[in-house]
Amino acid sequence: MSYQHGRLLSVPEAAERLGTGVRFVRRLIQERRITYVKVGRHVRIPEAALAAYIEANTVQPARRTRSHHRLAA
Repeated sequence: MSYQHGRLLSVPEAAERLGTGVRFVRRLIQERRITYVKVGRHVRIPEAALAAYIEANTVQPARRTRSHHRLAA
């Protein structure tokens, strides 16, 4: 697989960007829910992988529909 990863983030940097703790990011890695790179003993997360994770887990707001029936007061 040859594509540009961009900057590689450490686990604490990725946690800061997500606004979570380091344990959450480590769990994502352990469960292989996010792409990561092994650099020797170190684990790094590509910025593109973090952006893809955020995009894939973003929930759009529901559209509010108007009720055609009004309640009697």
